[in-house]
Amino acid sequence: MSEAVRESMEFDVVIVGAGPAGLSAACRLMQQAQAAEQELTVCVVEKGSEVGAHILSGAVIEPRALNELFPDWAEQGAPLKTAVTEDQIYLLKDAQNARQIPNGLAPKTMHNEGNYVASLGNLCRWLGERAEELGVEVFPGFAAAEVLYNDDGSVKGIATGDMGITEKGEQGPNYMPGMELHAKYTLFTEGCRGHLGKQLIEKFALDKDSDPQHYGIGIKELWDIDPAKHKPGLVLHGAGWPLEKGTNGGFFLYHAEDNQVVVGLIIDLNYSNPWLSPFDEFQRMKHHPLIKQYLEGGKRVSYGARAIAKGGFNSLPKMTMPGALLLGCDAGTLNFSKIKGTHTAMKSGMIAAETVFESLAAGDEGGKDLNAFTEKFKDSWLYDDLFRSRNFGPAMHKFGTVLGGAFNFVDQNLFGGKIPVTLHDTRKDYAELKPASECKQIEYPKPDGKLSFDKLSSVFLSNTNHEEDQPSHLQLKDASIPLSVNLPKWAEPAQRYCPAGVYEVVEDEQGKRFQINAQNCVHCKTCDIKDPSQNITWVVPEGGGGPNYPNM
Repeated sequence: MSEAVRESMEFDVVIVGAGPAGLSAACRLMQQAQAAEQELTVCVVEKGSEVGAHILSGAVIEPRALNELFPDWAEQGAPLKTAVTEDQIYLLKDAQNARQIPNGLAPKTMHNEGNYVASLGNLCRWLGERAEELGVEVFPGFAAAEVLYNDDGSVKGIATGDMGITEKGEQGPNYMPGMELHAKYTLFTEGCRGHLGKQLIEKFALDKDSDPQHYGIGIKELWDIDPAKHKPGLVLHGAGWPLEKGTNGGFFLYHAEDNQVVVGLIIDLNYSNPWLSPFDEFQRMKHHPLIKQYLEGGKRVSYGARAIAKGGFNSLPKMTMPGALLLGCDAGTLNFSKIKGTHTAMKSGMIAAETVFESLAAGDEGGKDLNAFTEKFKDSWLYDDLFRSRNFGPAMHKFGTVLGGAFNFVDQNLFGGKIPVTLHDTRKDYAELKPASECKQIEYPKPDGKLSFDKLSSVFLSNTNHEEDQPSHLQLKDASIPLSVNLPKWAEPAQRYCPAGVYEVVEDEQGKRFQINAQNCVHCKTCDIKDPSQNITWVVPEGGGGPNYPNM
């Protein structure tokens, strides 16, 4: 009904998502247009309430792509002010003890000389300002809800979601139909597990020659700490406790500016024990003396979570299709051996911008499969960066933290990432979950309210909000599966893998029911990835809903 009254706007290029890939593409497009004195219309749609609102990353940022995009970024005031001064890498042996790994025995990719501790959200805000100065139209608060196609099957653009639809699916008093944005080329840069990117991968079989994508969940907090404990530029990474054997992951703690540290835990989503709760593993990790020494006496000021596409080179789909490109973490360009995806996402956007501009400048009217992108990608440092790290994740999954780390040391330090063998990891993450009856239940300690906290108080710090009277953006293909299949077989793991308390099995006089608290959702996408029945589909809620991350 609403489609009949949707208005449309025409652009040369539409970009979905104001993250590092999308904004870098927008800036590079306009830089080229201005240099060629050619008119170009570019728009960026962003589902967050503002640019940066939904951006979450560690982050230690390698400035390689930024150096190319804005060589004078420091003079322009880019928010990269805290250079890394020291790397420390640890193996947490148990709840009390840690062993520091000499930097010479760590893979070279874990070294951070020349990098910066920064807020990726703030960097995206800065990039958004540069894009607008260059003439890009940026539309925050508008969620791209649908891919539009031309009659020949090529991508035509996107439609933003309708506003003011009630929970019953009816048009409410504040109803406003979505807008169609048509383009010669559409760039999809939604971040990890983008819901339109997921559809495009399936429709165009973009992953038919790739390994399955692999994911982690990253949970992060921002803390104000005692100035006496603050060491700007100190970077800690580590693995081991509290994760049990067979569960891969690692922690990070970065000393940023203004007496703040960011602390987090990444857990690979191929874990097998359905009793595991990534949120609770993170909460108890902060009690380890190595971490506690910095946080004790401090104040937690923000919380967030996000899935991470970490399959790397072997899992990359074809990134081009008629009328569109799939870029950044939407395609999975993160370099997991460095635990970094900002520079790679930015570079993918820049390569896309150069490919699209060259084609349009030559008179292209759009709708083509831009194979020139693939050639430019293969000739770039981005391809080399990802190729050299292709074995890192599969080695950890196949051999575990210690032996996998040893393999990666040999591969990265002795062979420069070009050891003459390629490891593959072909099992999908959700398929690794074992029946609950075969696994040990995990008893998590009660949070103390000083170092560790509960989910609801954490979600509060993420500033998450959704319009209450709207359809749930967490859709079940079959509403009976959570109780009829997932509960008896896996003790309904959604209750635990979700880091925001969205999913609950509630028991009352009528019996058990599966409850979805969509208001709590921080848009991490873990449920879409880890549900063992693949029964949950994450779609965009009404534009502007979700977390509002400050300085994250």
